[in-house]
Amino acid sequence: MKKPQAIALKWDPYLNKAPKLAAKGQGILADEIIRVARENDIPIREDHDLVQVFSLMDIGDSIPPEVHTAIAEILAFIYWSNQQYTEIFDKPTG
Repeated sequence: MKKPQAIALKWDPYLNKAPKLAAKGQGILADEIIRVARENDIPIREDHDLVQVFSLMDIGDSIPPEVHTAIAEILAFIYWSNQQYTEIFDKPTG
């Protein structure tokens, strides 16, 4: 059985042109990255191909232009997830 792998990206569009690799790991470290994301209501998307690409990078590296389209899809997923969360949990009661 393969060890789980995880990466985390961070992006401040006011400071950086592209997202940066914030964390990466496999096994127990991957489990911890996922746990922290869940605890902080950070959307998680599974993409084995991107994890493979990012695992070759160093933490703090900017995401290469070759994967910008994939990152845009992930950001769209996050925006959609946030919208769904808002609609479910911010509905007025009564």
